[in-house]
Order: sequence, then structure tokens, then C-alpha cells
Amino acid sequence: MNGVTHSILRVLEHLEDQGHDVLVIAPSTYAVSEFVGPAEVVHGATVHRVPAVPLAGYTNVRVAMGGVYRVKRILADYAPDVVHLASPFILGWRAVQAAHQLGIPTIAIYQTEVPSYAARYGVPFLENWAWNRVENIHLLATRTLVPSTFALNQLRGRGIPRVGMWRRGVDTARFSPEKRDAGWRATVAPGGERIIGYVGRLAIEKQVEDLAALANVPNTKLVIVGDGPQKSALQEALPGAVFTGFLGGEELAKAVASFDLFVHPGEFETFCQTIQEAMASGVPVVATGRGGPLDLVENSRTGWLYQPGDLAGFRARVMDLMGDDAKRRAFATTAHASVQARTWPVLSAELVRQYQSVIAGEPLAETVETKSRRPVVEPAQTKSGASL
Repeated sequence: MNGVTHSILRVLEHLEDQGHDVLVIAPSTYAVSEFVGPAEVVHGATVHRVPAVPLAGYTNVRVAMGGVYRVKRILADYAPDVVHLASPFILGWRAVQAAHQLGIPTIAIYQTEVPSYAARYGVPFLENWAWNRVENIHLLATRTLVPSTFALNQLRGRGIPRVGMWRRGVDTARFSPEKRDAGWRATVAPGGERIIGYVGRLAIEKQVEDLAALANVPNTKLVIVGDGPQKSALQEALPGAVFTGFLGGEELAKAVASFDLFVHPGEFETFCQTIQEAMASGVPVVATGRGGPLDLVENSRTGWLYQPGDLAGFRARVMDLMGDDAKRRAFATTAHASVQARTWPVLSAELVRQYQSVIAGEPLAETVETKSRRPVVEPAQTKSGASL
């Protein structure tokens, strides 16, 4: 479960509720047949599986096989009014070409900074190729939607036209301060320590190893929620941390609400859904000052941002909040209030209006290009119908 999958599921719920017909084309867990067993139905949407193989080194990520013709045949048979390309790169590249050839409008969602992963995975020579692929996809798409100011400026800086903003919602009923659980806290921090929590995939691009900078912060326990290919290496690098493994549903909501502080060290987040979920749970945030967190975290109000790579600054910001209960509670209250209007029904309805706009052939309303209003500063400088 990642941010892309999570957002798709929430959108499918809304589309089902509104009576739209939806077909999802997704990679299969098998490399040979397109369908294995009966067709899946998820939130009213039929899921059409295409052959796929596991990504080397990360077997839970499936890479779709086949060419444009396969996707074109599926789309031609279904005849959708619009095609939604969710974080397109491999399968999405074929889909945007197929839809273009069929004259079907497309909305491409830019929500994964794939090119920047190249250096982290030891193949920096592939970064330019990956950016060329991203640019080709979004140049061909009818419209591109991004989740943050950083992503908007990034794509516009690369010459991508027709780029608008579509942020992400958060389930404010599921993620709530009311889910805080003393029993769960006692299980992971039996000594009564304050809990510093991280939630996310344990993969190289998330930079979870940077949490080593928080070792020996007085009276704290580091709790890491999630799974991924880096789990074993991280358990060795962070011997004092509690690793819960993957949590979902109410178990995840209980864990997040039981944190005292949420941290996120990754520098390649176009949005960062887990930050919103922490804030909805009444938990302040310390995150790197790049990408999506720039829009989500307001310095000296809902948390702190630190300069990418400044691990000493990261630790200082964590200690600032963990050493001041009154400040941390004030940040928590403001963080909770700041996300209450960002519900999934509201954001999904906004997405449907984007669908309707491209179906009608309307031009994209210009989105003003802005810089973050939340600079990264030191704690000492502040005071406390259609078918898809």
C-alpha cells in the first residue's frame, strides 16, 4: 500500500457512490495470462489485469509487460469518456499513447518523482532517460494534475504545459486524535517514553536510515510502521527502534494517533499522504523541506521543516518539540485543525470536475505558480455519469 494506491482506492469509492462506470487496468501478479480466476471488482470497478513481472530488488512492485496495442484494444472495447493515468511511467506511457490514438482525453496524475530515484538506486545515468519518459507522457496527456506547489513548479520548469493542481484528501474520521491508545503506547514504549513515529514503505527512496540521527534523543522511543525491501537493513541500522511491520485500517489509525511526533526524512515526496494522516490524528510533524511537505507543514505552527541533508538540524527540531510538552500540544492542535476541510469526498468531487472539463474540451484554468510560504528556519528563530 502506497500513496498512489491509497488515493486510487479513495477515488474509486467516490466514483462508485456517484454512479460512474469504471475500469481499472493494472499489473497482474502473474506474467502469463491477463486474467487469473474471476474478474476482480473493487469499489464497483472492474479490474483488468495485464501480464507483469516483479521489479528487480522490490518484488511487490509489478512492471506491466506488453505494448501499446494491448492497452489500445482494452480501451477500444470499453470506450471510456476519459482515461485517468495514475502516476504513469511504464503502463501509463502505453495508455497515454493508446488513448491519444483513439481520441480519448486523458488526465495524467504526477505523483511519483521516479527520475530522482535513479541516483538513490545506484543508476544515476538513467535519470535523464527517466525525465524524458515523464516529459513525453505529460506532453501527450490532455491535462496533468499535480499534488503540490513543488511538483507544479518542477513540471513547468521542464516545459510541461496544461498543468493544474489536485491535492489529496484525508479520512478525518479514520485518522483522529480520539484513536490515541494508552495500551498500544505501553506495548511499544513500556518505559513510558514519548513516541517518535514514522509510517511508510521501507524502501531506499524514503531515506528511513536518516532516522539514525534521532538515536538517544532523551526519553523517546522510535517506532517505524511499514514494510519493504530495506526492512532487514534498517533493523540493523536502527537497533533501538520498534518495527511494527505493515499496519492498515484501524490498527494504523490507532498507531498514528498514539505517536507524540511524526517524522518523515524522504526528499522525493510529491505530496506525502502520511503527513496529512498524522496531522489529522493530532500529531505534529518534522519533515524534510523539499517537495510536498513544503505545502503541508507550516513552520512554528504545525511542525518543523529542515534543510535536506541537514541531519543535525533534523535532530534539533525533533528535540525542540520532544523537550517542550506545551509547544508540542499547541502544534498538535493547529495541525489537526489545518486538515479538517481536506476530506476525500471534497477532493474526489474536484477530480470529477476535472474529468468533466477535459471531456468537454475546456481549457485548463491557469494555476498561479507560487513559492512555499513556509520557509525552512531554525527553531531558535521562531516563537513558540461518465465512464472512466
